[in-house]
Amino acid sequence: MERVYQILALIESDGNTRKDFQEERDFIVKSLVKSIKNNLVQIKEIDVELERIIPLAGYKLRTMPGIDLTTEAHLISEIGDINRFPDSDKLARFMGLAPVSFSSAGKGKDERCRNGNRVLNAIFHFLAIQMVAVSKGGKPRHPVFREYFEQKVREGKNKPQALVCVARRLVRIIYGMMKTKTEYRTYEKVD
Repeated sequence: MERVYQILALIESDGNTRKDFQEERDFIVKSLVKSIKNNLVQIKEIDVELERIIPLAGYKLRTMPGIDLTTEAHLISEIGDINRFPDSDKLARFMGLAPVSFSSAGKGKDERCRNGNRVLNAIFHFLAIQMVAVSKGGKPRHPVFREYFEQKVREGKNKPQALVCVARRLVRIIYGMMKTKTEYRTYEKVD
């Protein structure tokens, strides 16, 4: 709201702000502001309802860093019944994250899949980005995933390919969490 007042102050200091069809413009702006306020109220109501119904599923996805209420709701709604996937590879294939084999005359190659549930694919892509991100202080948000990402880059993968590897690992972890209805446990290397 403070930003709105700053904008209004700048408009006032600008001087002549009258343009053709000013009343119509004012009406549209006021209508947009009312709509935004209404949407914010609806979002709060939806969040309250999600807080009530998500625990009924029994999943504990928000125990994983980077997963908030909205992400958990998206994951549950897009995946549906986790038991329809016998393993995490089938889930990865469902969302188009597994490579597809193309072959002819005995010669074949694996290529990136462009099919599958693109919404679910995007959720895992953005979650992978969050996991490998580095904060302003230079500290990784999630050191284990950042190390895995850097390991894949050292192995010769480019950054987008390494990010797919991270997303694939996230699929395995989230699949396990949903299948067993357990909390996220951080993996720590033991030397």
